[in-house]
Amino acid sequence: MAGSAGFRAQLDVADRRVLVVGAGATALAQVTALRDADAAVTVVAPDAVQSVEDLAQRGVVTWHRRPFDVTDLEEAELVVAATGRTQVDQHVAAEARKRDRWCITARRRTDRGGRDGADERASLEPGSVTLVGGGPGDPGLLTVSGLEALRSADVVVVDRLAPLGALAELDVDVIDVGKIPRGRFTAQEEINRILVEQARAGRRVVRLKGGDNFVFGRGGEEVAACAGAGIPVRVVPGVSSALAGPALAGVPVTHRGLNQGFTVISGHVAPGDPRSTIDYGALARSGTDLVLLMAVASLPAITSTLVAEGLDPATPAATIADAALPTQRVVRADVATIAARMAEEGIGAPAITVIGAVAGFDPEA
Repeated sequence: MAGSAGFRAQLDVADRRVLVVGAGATALAQVTALRDADAAVTVVAPDAVQSVEDLAQRGVVTWHRRPFDVTDLEEAELVVAATGRTQVDQHVAAEARKRDRWCITARRRTDRGGRDGADERASLEPGSVTLVGGGPGDPGLLTVSGLEALRSADVVVVDRLAPLGALAELDVDVIDVGKIPRGRFTAQEEINRILVEQARAGRRVVRLKGGDNFVFGRGGEEVAACAGAGIPVRVVPGVSSALAGPALAGVPVTHRGLNQGFTVISGHVAPGDPRSTIDYGALARSGTDLVLLMAVASLPAITSTLVAEGLDPATPAATIADAALPTQRVVRADVATIAARMAEEGIGAPAITVIGAVAGFDPEA
């Protein structure tokens, strides 16, 4: 009887205990796809790429920072061997079989053979870079053009908030350049260098970010770096988290009778910081609602400044954390108390805060 490659099936892993052995580039898409499917994911690996470490720090997955041990299999209902090292993955699979555990071995993404793969990649030009906005994190909110670009890529350079689960079934190499708030990060200059280096090697490069590359995504810097190096570059816009995050929490950023516009600002630096160029007094008097990105740490300073500049302390406010993901949480208060409420609820990055009448929108009112 001829050998079989196995039987492909879609598994419902919601609330199931899944063990992933490995936390590098090979495991990254598997971990995030399982996260998107609401599995209870435990990762075992001595080291992890930034995006997996970030998920562990946020409590989305459990990471045991050590080598695999057979006792790790005891509680697992499904095992994914994803170290990218053939002997180790074979060992994990063999030990799983001995204990009657289903085990999936993730492909190491190096084999480019096959006519179909070559045909799929023909839509991107070799030696080029494509910037793809991935939306707020759910692979279902990735645009059709963005998904086509991913399917055509040789290498994908990813951030931690990109819809990484979309990579699980693709034959691409993955380079993680995620930036963990107040933690591990890859400098923008190094990211630019990677994009240029990979394209000069004749590869079809996709730069995948969460949201939209041109909305506080430093996409303009990456375009300029590629253009300066003579690398062909194009942009596939994405669904900005500034719009999608509030919408997924039932907060319309505009609503007739409540506002006539909204302002999106970065809270990366707080009021009073020498790097801040934002006139918070003008914002407090603008009459537009506010959407704050990257403002978890700086939110107490921002809200107190807005109130000091004349914004009504009773102005509604809402914070949406992990928008579009199974771990999404929403905290509602007013501008004077939203920062304290976030702290009470243990809300951390990534989160979006909306301040203004639309934050108190009630569709049943």
